[in-house]
Amino acid sequence: AVTEAARYLEDVGARFENLRHDIERPIIEPKHLFLSEDELNGGMKPHAQIVINDDAKHSIEFGSRDIPDVQANPRLKDPASALNEFLDQSDVHTLFVADTAGRREVFHEFLARAGIRPADVADLHTFLDGEQQLGMTIAPIEQGLWLECLRVVTESEVFGHQVKERRAKSARALDPEQIIKNLTELHIGEAVVHIEHGIGRYLGLMTLEIDGNPNEFLTVEYAEAARLYVPVTSLHLISRYSGAEHAPLHRLGSDAWDKAKRRAAEKIHDVAAELLNIYARREVNLSFRFDEPGADYQRFVDQFPFEVTHDQQAAIDQVVADLCSERATDRLICGDVGFGKTEVAMRAAFVAVQSNKQVAVLVPTTLLAQQHLETFRDRFADWPVNIEVVSRLRTDGEVADVSSRLASANVDILIGTHKLLNPAMKFKDLGLVIIDEEHRFGVRQKERLRNLRAEVDVLTLTATPIPRTLNMAMSGMRDLSIIATPPAKRLSIKTFVQEKRNHVIKEAITRELMRGGQVFYLHNEVRTIEQVADELVEMVPEARIGVGHGQMPKRKLEAVMNDFYHRQLNLLVCTTIIETGIDIPNANTIIMERADKFGLAQLHQLRGRVGRSHRQAYAYLLTPHPKALNADAKKRLDAIEAAGELGIGFTLATMDMEIRGAGELLGDEQSGQIESVGFSLYMELLDRAVKDIQDGKTPDMGSPLEPISQEVNLHAPTLIAEPY
Repeated sequence: AVTEAARYLEDVGARFENLRHDIERPIIEPKHLFLSEDELNGGMKPHAQIVINDDAKHSIEFGSRDIPDVQANPRLKDPASALNEFLDQSDVHTLFVADTAGRREVFHEFLARAGIRPADVADLHTFLDGEQQLGMTIAPIEQGLWLECLRVVTESEVFGHQVKERRAKSARALDPEQIIKNLTELHIGEAVVHIEHGIGRYLGLMTLEIDGNPNEFLTVEYAEAARLYVPVTSLHLISRYSGAEHAPLHRLGSDAWDKAKRRAAEKIHDVAAELLNIYARREVNLSFRFDEPGADYQRFVDQFPFEVTHDQQAAIDQVVADLCSERATDRLICGDVGFGKTEVAMRAAFVAVQSNKQVAVLVPTTLLAQQHLETFRDRFADWPVNIEVVSRLRTDGEVADVSSRLASANVDILIGTHKLLNPAMKFKDLGLVIIDEEHRFGVRQKERLRNLRAEVDVLTLTATPIPRTLNMAMSGMRDLSIIATPPAKRLSIKTFVQEKRNHVIKEAITRELMRGGQVFYLHNEVRTIEQVADELVEMVPEARIGVGHGQMPKRKLEAVMNDFYHRQLNLLVCTTIIETGIDIPNANTIIMERADKFGLAQLHQLRGRVGRSHRQAYAYLLTPHPKALNADAKKRLDAIEAAGELGIGFTLATMDMEIRGAGELLGDEQSGQIESVGFSLYMELLDRAVKDIQDGKTPDMGSPLEPISQEVNLHAPTLIAEPY
């Protein structure tokens, strides 16, 4: 039989053969890096071996027992009755273990209510030698044990959930303003907009002598190689051009720029009027004021098994404040995949249900609806809340039954795909709509959502807000909360953009399977997906492969996804059906074929299917030959490869805005007048038009944007010397 070592060395040798021809990055031969089989065996010989199997001659008794079920039950009058019973069984020292100092306080309070008062323990030997039978300490232990002299009971055994390591308090929240400021740094070669002269290209800083004094200037190149030198003191006249791929450079001295500004300004007047109409409807239609959260809400919060991050807490506070005010809520929660947006949504839903209102949770895919149903039911398990789902996995009879219960208020939270927006779904008293990944819905559904916005409170969750959504949030039309702090122990995903080669695919899959993980293999053509699966069977015979796509019979798709979720399969060949919300912590490698065909938001979403645990995750973006890629696709792939850090979704959305053009705020066109004048100036013109209309004035788009400023020349150099 081939030993494990021989098999491993064979794989290493094959990998070396595939990569040895890379002239730019030559690699070292395996014999210089790895032990041979004989060397390995020789090194292990002097050591004793213990072979553990069922028919062994010797047995060792460790003398420890499992802790019985001591989980608290909030439905009982005395939630800690099982724990008290266990403590009465014997008078052995009992040590309660909490995960952090904060959790210790919560644990102490719970035990005190049950009449159990452990002392704080600093040293185990002192505790075991002392009179005090009950103690408490902090340690990262998940499972307790029962020895002859000591019983250890962890908080996860009492509260019934796993408590993860908490995030260090030093993590500072990212404030939206700061992110936007960071993005406005200028790079040489970028297009910029000068308020008076139009769009040019920034060529860097230059020192020129004026009246015998050196001064620093920004150099901006215009059409026909004309150059404009802008003093650093006039930096406020220049903004970054966030528009289409190729900036239309203006000619210095022509009237083309004034015409472009005037045209944009006229269009902007209409946009401003429509914006104000939506504003006005929100301000005038005072929405239902939800009850302030009370003791029940606090209990619900305490059941959350993780410690919320700084940004998450800020987002929760903002949402609850919105719901408890009279103004209609329309907030966008922008947080990266796996950063805890769902918990924000569940707390909002709890506030709504406590005020006897119904909640609709709208999701783009059937799989995500199913997953949300499980998450919500798990989180609301101890509360009398009815949660239902409508999707294509439900029969017509089941959907009709849900619909009738909904109309009689027997369903509190309804999760579903766009079937939710069907006029046949009549809510008795809808109070809150939660929309997950709004950009995945079509134009007609968005129209229905827009009408909802003026009637009920709306909370939108997104990992990468599309440009138009981002525009609205930036222009203050919607409120924006950003969750940018990653959960504890989360690592960023290592991303590789590579030309498609079989040895790369084989190595990526084999490495993941060798560490007991699972792999997503994304092939977005249903026609050839089975053929790809067959090729992978030949390439990696040890893999257990399943195929999943949207055109499969719904029961079959459900079975495949269940098998993958429960680790019966370890390689899933699939289409973009996995794009939103599939949460499989054990899957930590994703391989995407034809990555150049996906948008930036989609690439980011797909990459977010992996890296949802504390393991290092990898994303391989496979492309055709670099010469076959167009400029936009190359920019997108460069952006996603560079943006490997956690919490980068918001920044990527802003990059997307620059690659694609910034999108009309209203209507269905993705890019509008912004292209002609650039995003910053467009927003400035829009802001001014809105203010004018609010003041009852007709916007005067001919007037200069800048207030007239006076300059005083002191004839003294203001330059900081280069050596300094």
